[in-house]
Amino acid sequence: MKIALINENSQAAKNALICDTLKKVVEPLGHEVFNYGMYAADDEAQLTYVQVGILAAVLLNSKAADLVITGCGTGEGAMLACNAFPGVLCGHVVDPTDAYQFTQVNNGNAVALPFAKGWGWGCELNLQYVFEKLFVAEWGGGYPKERAVPEQRNKKILDEVKKVTHNDLCDILENLDRDLVLGALAGKEFKNYFFANAKDEKIIATVRKILG
Repeated sequence: MKIALINENSQAAKNALICDTLKKVVEPLGHEVFNYGMYAADDEAQLTYVQVGILAAVLLNSKAADLVITGCGTGEGAMLACNAFPGVLCGHVVDPTDAYQFTQVNNGNAVALPFAKGWGWGCELNLQYVFEKLFVAEWGGGYPKERAVPEQRNKKILDEVKKVTHNDLCDILENLDRDLVLGALAGKEFKNYFFANAKDEKIIATVRKILG
């Protein structure tokens, strides 16, 4: 699995800790982490939580990433921004129970964590345990297990609803404020990671056009 890590500007100083913790958990399982930043609070490429949503949508819809790990101060803004786009189903994950139940019940492709609220003693342990619970079982298995069939059915219904309620991502990108989109794609590693991994030719072409 290709996992993209995205930090917005208010919590960028924690990127190294989050990335190291994520790699510690997932790399032994055979997953690969792509750190799209922000890498530090004073990065030239600054990401708002709205731009986190744009970047997450580009990565997931193009299949440059299979899963996005993101967040903000509370996790709420990043979650809302991600869910504003087609092809993104983002859960708000505060603790390991949230992480496990999101994978089993909702079977999405992005999680948004609070990186300021509740970030105190033992925060690095909670972060590690959250990441661990994301990968202890195959996603979509249901919780409790006797609810698996209706939960899987509801997930499919939600996916179909989002196809109707959201426009085509390429149309969205071309109609959004150009500077807003360019800012979302301005990270120093974006071009290297994206073009090496993306598979959707239409989205790749749109991104090339936007980047000029």
